[in-house]
Amino acid sequence: MKFKVMKYEKRGVSADKKDVHEAIKHLDKGLYPQAFCKILPDFLYGDEQYALIMHADTAGTKTSLAYLYWKETGDENVWEGIVQDAIVMNIDDLACSGAASNFILSSTIGRNKNLISGEVISRVINAQAVFAEKLKKFGINIYLAGGETADVGDIVRTIDVGITVATRIKRNEVIEIRPQPGDVIVGFASFGQSIYEDGYNSGIGSNGLTFARHEVLNKYYAEKYPESYDPALSPEVIYSGKMFLTDNTGLSDINVGRLLLSPTRTYLPLLQEILFSYRSELHGIVHCTGGGQTKILHFIDNLKIVKNNLFEIPPVFRLIQQQNDTPLNEMFKVFNMGHRLEIYCHPDLADKLIAVSGQFGIEARIIGHVEESSGKEVVIHYAGEEFTYF
Repeated sequence: MKFKVMKYEKRGVSADKKDVHEAIKHLDKGLYPQAFCKILPDFLYGDEQYALIMHADTAGTKTSLAYLYWKETGDENVWEGIVQDAIVMNIDDLACSGAASNFILSSTIGRNKNLISGEVISRVINAQAVFAEKLKKFGINIYLAGGETADVGDIVRTIDVGITVATRIKRNEVIEIRPQPGDVIVGFASFGQSIYEDGYNSGIGSNGLTFARHEVLNKYYAEKYPESYDPALSPEVIYSGKMFLTDNTGLSDINVGRLLLSPTRTYLPLLQEILFSYRSELHGIVHCTGGGQTKILHFIDNLKIVKNNLFEIPPVFRLIQQQNDTPLNEMFKVFNMGHRLEIYCHPDLADKLIAVSGQFGIEARIIGHVEESSGKEVVIHYAGEEFTYF
């Protein structure tokens, strides 16, 4: 296990971003420190009934995977999914804080002009409007405020797609993460096909893609596309898998590349409905992104989070895990492993949330519960094994 953790770190990534959290621990945490995102006073209008939220994120190294697939197959459609990844990593975080619509969006795209064509840039820019229009059908408004596209080949090896989103929210609508002993945890599947998706979603999201790409894909890609990875990495951790992007996965006509590139599912249509009906009864909404199933550790003290009824691990995570026998305890910390959204609530509310989720074609279930503790910990039970995180 120690070797695997070191191997992950050797790729220049971190599941829990300890150094980042250490760097920001003394910064002001905003009006509601227990909210999923930082909440600021309404500096725009000085209205004490309102607050502001701004959030920035990127598609991460999933862009490198999209680059490989595009170069190998010529399929430019993959870039539309990358834009969705970057947007969802923002708006779903904001929704966990209680904001479900009226977002202002700006993009920051850095590219290596010698490798990324104008056609790709056009796809990336236009895809923002396409995704915004898709959500508008559910009464979710995203207003595009332009952005910056820079040719920065000296510092970006292929392309980086970043999004910043801002919105205004009533202070009495802010959701804080305050689980209570006796609460249950409702998990919402990251995989399958919701009513607003065009096909099967593997559930991969946008976290752990550096790990996934190098664990699954063949050394062939290192030799043919050296621009797709950091040359300072140790050879042992570069494309150490057995698979090719066009290999069949056994899931209809979905190949390995498409499985890994499934666009990050947004839960926003579902969350908008839940917030409208049950906002005051929610004890916390958590987007299981960086840190995977241990994300909740950033928001609790003196609580034990027990996850003992998780979804069966979806095929994409099995594929990643089986390539090099990565221990499950590491997988649960890096990936969402089947549900990327969880809500903490009183047991009486759980069935109602599950029913709402079903209306959107998203499987949901009670995946665990909350216990009192002298410290903070997450305990995962899966397939006869137990994993504990502090």
